[in-house]
Formats: sequence, C-alpha cells, structure tokens
Amino acid sequence: MIPIRDNIRSRSFPVISVTLIIINVAVFIFELSLEQGQLISLVRAFGVIPRNIHSLMYGQFPVFPATLPLLTSMFLHGGWFHLLGNMLYLWIFGDNVEDRLGRGRFLILYLAAGVVGSLAQVWANPLAAEPVIGASGAIAGVLGAYFVSFPRARVLTLVPIIFFITFIEIPAFIFLFLWFITQWFSGFASLGVPGNMVAWWAHIGGFITGILGIIFLAPARRRAYARKTE
Repeated sequence: MIPIRDNIRSRSFPVISVTLIIINVAVFIFELSLEQGQLISLVRAFGVIPRNIHSLMYGQFPVFPATLPLLTSMFLHGGWFHLLGNMLYLWIFGDNVEDRLGRGRFLILYLAAGVVGSLAQVWANPLAAEPVIGASGAIAGVLGAYFVSFPRARVLTLVPIIFFITFIEIPAFIFLFLWFITQWFSGFASLGVPGNMVAWWAHIGGFITGILGIIFLAPARRRAYARKTE
C-alpha cells in the first residue's frame, strides 16, 4: 500500500517538515557526488553501528563517536527508493502532526523518535557491524503521533490487487495499524537472522515513541481541523 494523500488540511505551512525534506534530499545528493570509497567512509562515520553502541556498556568505545550517529544517521539514505519512500510519508503525515504540536515540539518528537528507533535496532541486533541509516525511525514517530491524533482521517492509498492497481480511501487508524503490525511481525521474524538489511525495530521503536510523545507534548486542548476539499 502506497499513501497518496490524506484528507486533513493543515492550518499553517509545515516549515519543519519541508525543511527536513530539503535537508534529507540535499544530503542524499551530496552522497551521490562521492566516490564509492568516500561514501562508505561517510556512512560508517555517521551511521549507527550497533556493535559500537553496545560496546559503550563495557567502556570499549568512546562515547562521542558512538552516540553522534544516533542523530546524523537519520539524514543518510541508501538509495532513491529509500529516500523517496521516507519523504513521501513525511510529506503526507508530517504537516498535520507539526500543526498539532507546533514547530519546536514537532522537531523534538521527530529527533527523539529517530534516536529511540536506532536504539531499538541496536537492542534487536547488538553485535551488528553494518551501519544503520535512514529517517525511517523518525518518520515512524510521526506516524505514531498521527495514529493517535487523527484516527478518523482518511488516506487515499494506491493498492495493487494481483495485476491491477486501484485507489482506495482507507481510515488512517486502519492504514497505520496495518503498517505497524507489518513492522511488528517483520521485526520479530528478523531476530537472529544474519544479513537482515531492513531496520524493522527502528520502525517499531519510532512508532511507539511517536504515540507516547504526542501524549506528553500535544496541547491539552484538542484542536479542530478542517478537512481538505476535493
């Protein structure tokens, strides 16, 4: 299922969401400009290496080089599909969550979900030596916040059915619930599987962080939102 748009109109321009998209695209274009060796060095320096984070528990790795990637890794991507998929979800769901929280709190939730998502992936595979990169954990936090804030919204979704493609409006609660359940089962299926290339647990950790974050960061009074017109 590929989301196309939701039916909730944000009341203000999503400055932080758009800025995050621009930064992610700019960093990826920079990645494309590098030679292969330079790119590998960049990813290993600024991606989260679970083994390094795990080594902190035993004082075997300096704190700063190991923990800085918890922030920087969420601005790196492994390919166009990885980048565009993440940015599509941020574009569709980020504006309303930013509108609900305000710019500062939205940025806090986004970064916190990214960090917790990376730590969840470290927990799932603590001895992995390959870097974990991508904004998926942070964006999963946005989805978790949207799940709680706008369960009755509708998401226009591209759904492939065998050889056909159709568009269906799906309630946001169902769309995001199915998304999370997919991550949940995939995450448990990946435990102990060597060479797994998808950070399922970053998605799970980020989503749960988004749910908790919106509870603590959202304004006490629920705001009214206008639905988008066709």
